[in-house]
Amino acid sequence: MTRRLAEMSWCEAEVARDAGALVLLPIGSTEAHGPHLPLATDVILSESLAGRAAEALAGRGRSSVIAPSLTYAVTEYAAAFAGTISISAATATALVADVCLGLQHQGFPKVCLINSHLEPAHVETLRRACALVEERGGRRVAFPDQLEKRWGRTLGDEYRRGECHAGSYETSLVMAARPELVQDAERTKLAPVRINLARAMRSGVKDFIEAGASHGYFGDPASATVEEGEELYRRLVEMVLTVVAETWPE
Repeated sequence: MTRRLAEMSWCEAEVARDAGALVLLPIGSTEAHGPHLPLATDVILSESLAGRAAEALAGRGRSSVIAPSLTYAVTEYAAAFAGTISISAATATALVADVCLGLQHQGFPKVCLINSHLEPAHVETLRRACALVEERGGRRVAFPDQLEKRWGRTLGDEYRRGECHAGSYETSLVMAARPELVQDAERTKLAPVRINLARAMRSGVKDFIEAGASHGYFGDPASATVEEGEELYRRLVEMVLTVVAETWPE
């Protein structure tokens, strides 16, 4: 059974704490993901991954709880599209660090970030937040980082081509988690956008429009399937389990 911290009473939280539960902290953004996916796509992916990881951890005898999600982040690349809400890097870093420290001060020393928003500036705030927690006297925070090559190479062809914003990769994951939120009639009409977003970012492109994505997506959302989403979740869960084991060996 997946346990969510926000749904517990303080008495139940105390029991989980005293049992040594590790905390999975879902992190995402509020930003455009093409005309077919919700603004909360990254949050949905992180919450679904956290739930699946919690079940897998339980199967290995490790207790966990899922903390309330952090839903705002640095998201400048999608700023031209309605509904995208970005916060400063300083605010994002401080928020994540403070939440992790708050959990640790409450007696949950093991915190693992579950992130699905891959904008490089955002990922850097998470890396900085992990370091800041330790600088301020906290314990090490686990961060399974999809941008690490060892994980990126496992996440499918579209991901490796750098076309994975609201394309087949993310669309498949949403279809597997929350299919009712995918606008399928719109999705199936979308032509592939074969632009390597990661390379465009490295070249200095400042936003999706400049990169050539006038509708806020890259890749091929029309080819997405639930089966692909389930397989991707399997690989992402393995990433989380591996990093948890590396951080807190048993």
